[in-house]
Amino acid sequence: MTLSPISAVSLPWRGGVVGGGPAPLVMGILNVTPDSFSDGGLYGTRDAAVDRAGAMVEGGADVIDVGGESSRPGAAPVTEAEEIARVVPVIQAIRELGVPLSVDTTKAAVARAALDAGADWINDISALEGDPGMAALAAERGCPVVLMHMRGTPGTMQQDTAYDDVVREVLDYLLERVEVARSAGIERGRLLIDPGIGFGKAPRHNLLLLRAVPDFVRSGLPVLVGSSRKSFLGACFGQAPGDRREGSLAAALAAAAGGAHVVRVHDVAATRRAVDVFAGIAAAEGGREGAG
Repeated sequence: MTLSPISAVSLPWRGGVVGGGPAPLVMGILNVTPDSFSDGGLYGTRDAAVDRAGAMVEGGADVIDVGGESSRPGAAPVTEAEEIARVVPVIQAIRELGVPLSVDTTKAAVARAALDAGADWINDISALEGDPGMAALAAERGCPVVLMHMRGTPGTMQQDTAYDDVVREVLDYLLERVEVARSAGIERGRLLIDPGIGFGKAPRHNLLLLRAVPDFVRSGLPVLVGSSRKSFLGACFGQAPGDRREGSLAAALAAAAGGAHVVRVHDVAATRRAVDVFAGIAAAEGGREGAG
C-alpha cells in the first residue's frame, strides 16, 4: 500500500491550517460529563479537567474537544444551563494552554457561551440540525465547524442501522449539510466533515467507513474521524472501553492512511507517537541503504 501525504486544506484558526503533512492532527477528547461511555465521571470537576487537558497538551494534542453532554447510545439530553455550567469554567481555565479548543455541542446557546469563554471550534454531531440557531451563530463567529453524520439523536440512533450503501449515504448526507451550512453564510473553508463512526451504524458499517476515508477526503473538505474506544472495536474481541487502546490506534492509523486530517481520540500521547511514526514512514524517500 502506498501512503500519500495529506494535502493541506486551509481552515483558519489562529493562523493555522488543517493537514499539510502525512500525519493528521490529534484532537484530544475532554468529557466533563458523569455518563460518557468511556470516561464519564473522571473529569467532571474543574481541577480534574484542567489536569487532563494539560496532560493531553504534553502528550501532543493539537486540539482539545470539550464536551458537556454524553452522546453515547441511549444517552439522555441535559439542559442548556447544565451543559454551559459544565463546559464554560473548563474552557476558561484551559484556553491559555496554547492549542485550539473545540466545544462538542448541538446547542447554539452552549456554543455561544463556549466561544465567548475562549473556544475556537464548534463540533456539532447533529450537523447543524439539532438547533436552528447553530448555523447562524457559526456564520456570525466565522469559526471552524465540524459536521457529523448521525441518525436521530444519541437516544435513538442505534434503532435504525440499515443502509443500502453506507459510504454513499453518509457522504451524500454530509455534502447536503455542507450546502446548508454555506447557504447560512458559513464559508466552505471553515467546514470539516465527520462520517460519525459509531453513531447509528452497525459494527460492519464502521469498518466500511474507515476503509472509505479516501472517498470523504476526495470531497475536498477536511475530514475528522472519531473512532476511539468505540463499541465496534470491542465487538472484534469483546473488550471493555478501557481496554480498546490497541484497536483505537489501529483505527486512527487506518484513518491517517486514508488521508484523514484530524483524529479524535482519548489516548492522546499514544496516538501522537503512532501517527508520528506513520508520518515518518509516509515521508521516507530513497532506496535501500547499502543496496548494491
